Amino acid sequence: MSFKIKEEIRCAGGKLLKVMHQSKATGTPMDVNLYLPQQYYDGTAKAKIPSLYFLSGLTCTPNNASEKAFWQREADKYGFAMVFPDTSPRGPNVPTDPEGGWDFGVGAGFYVNATQPPFNTNFNMYQYVHSELPNALTDFFRSEGRPAGLGSVDFIDNVSITGHSMGGFGAVSGFLKNINKYKSCSAFAPIIDPTTTPWGVKAFTGYLGTNKETWREYDPCELINEVPYVAGKEILIHYGTNDQWKEPYLRPEHFIKLVPQSKWANHIDVKLVDGFDHSYYFISTFVPEHAEFHAKHLGLI
Repeated sequence: MSFKIKEEIRCAGGKLLKVMHQSKATGTPMDVNLYLPQQYYDGTAKAKIPSLYFLSGLTCTPNNASEKAFWQREADKYGFAMVFPDTSPRGPNVPTDPEGGWDFGVGAGFYVNATQPPFNTNFNMYQYVHSELPNALTDFFRSEGRPAGLGSVDFIDNVSITGHSMGGFGAVSGFLKNINKYKSCSAFAPIIDPTTTPWGVKAFTGYLGTNKETWREYDPCELINEVPYVAGKEILIHYGTNDQWKEPYLRPEHFIKLVPQSKWANHIDVKLVDGFDHSYYFISTFVPEHAEFHAKHLGLI
């Protein structure tokens, strides 16, 4: 479980740490980027610093959002840490798309626990993100090897989750499946109706098999009807109207129609913003709104 700090980069008022550890869930080394805000270093936090987990999209590593989403200034403003996990296990023995595609396998773990061989050996990203990683980070920050600083960080109790595209799906699905774990959830252009989209169908078939009943366990369109609403929990979602993947890969329309009839009516806010695409230009534009949203739920404002 021990982390190795590969690099510490001064950024905004804090530091971005690039770390690595051996995962039992994936059976591989896993890279994680971690932003510790100014409050961690100057000791001004009045309590444990809460955490926001960011799940990235297809083909991404922990570096993409760390470099292009501009979360760091917002983390300093409100006083939360950012955790950027990888999108899949990696390594010479990790199976990937037999067709050589970029939308399945390495870089495309879809944040599920695979049940189908050969992927079930390594592709247990749901377990990794929602259980193993928070516990491993907690143990690391209790150890003598923890990053030097005056603050302490909460990776388990006062936490929220967000993500983009495949990671947006992972955030919404994981939030609803762990409704007592996360304070809030947001997403940028999530694959919100995965059982009807080419990316989702390919991933679910490869990782979970052909029995569509098993797909329902991760489908936000099903979960908003099955998971009881818990007071104080909310979901914020943004889509750009010029998103080149919106149809047929993201399919927000079905989800939007279901929300008012669901148990989560009035607690899910889906915003269609004119002219924006799927890129980090889109994400970085709305990061301040998402940061404020999470800061409120994390008790920072």
